[in-house]
Amino acid sequence: MPSINEISVQQLSRLIGLPDAPHLVDVRPAADNCAGYRLLPAARHLDAREIQNWGPSYRGQHVIIYCRDGGARSRGAAAWLRDAGSNSETLAGGLAAWVEAKQPLLRPDRLPAYDQSGSTVWVTRTRPKIVRIACPWLIRRFVDPKARFLFVPAADVPAVAEQLNATPFDSGHGLWNDRGELCTFDVMLNEFGLATEPLLRLATIVRGADTGREDLAPECAGLLATSLGFSRMYRDDIAQLNAAMALYDATYRWCRDATDETHG
Repeated sequence: MPSINEISVQQLSRLIGLPDAPHLVDVRPAADNCAGYRLLPAARHLDAREIQNWGPSYRGQHVIIYCRDGGARSRGAAAWLRDAGSNSETLAGGLAAWVEAKQPLLRPDRLPAYDQSGSTVWVTRTRPKIVRIACPWLIRRFVDPKARFLFVPAADVPAVAEQLNATPFDSGHGLWNDRGELCTFDVMLNEFGLATEPLLRLATIVRGADTGREDLAPECAGLLATSLGFSRMYRDDIAQLNAAMALYDATYRWCRDATDETHG
């Protein structure tokens, strides 16, 4: 049982990926961040010694702090944040307990650089339908909750990417594109190390809807229909993305928790 101001691995694993998930901050020493290191999904690595600089930005928010073993480094940072007005907890057992429980880990070497506001910036083609909504959902829920998305004419993607240091996706440029039978959503799951059972189930639905392979899962036709409906409800791409986030939140929760439930 976690002590006061602690959260267990099992409790946290049920929150990650949800729209109201807490912010995750990794305060392990820089020496721990060698080649091959991993983060919890959607976590940021921040220096505990510089908490006076970044800590106030979490005022009024729910934050989970973790270190290597759930010891003094994370407990001290969490206490500082609570004093500054955050609802801050530590992860019981830290990263070691998370790894022991075989929970997913994010590959930060695949993360683009953060801009001055602390966000990653991505660019893709205008008028999204399926993958160009599904990928931003995945990024905001499991990679970078503060990510920004730019929708521009297809011909402008390379120039905008260069001018604004944005990462192109599903545009034919850069790393994040279809590969063979895999769509960009599949590629992101694999590259970021997020291939959990619920997300792989969701990926099948996304791939089937995106490629016209409605035989891959019964839900493909429904995702295609609702995605096309959203694209006709909104002229503004950002407004469409913000509205459609709930569609993917709900579909993910079904993939995770409700596939066995039926109604007669």
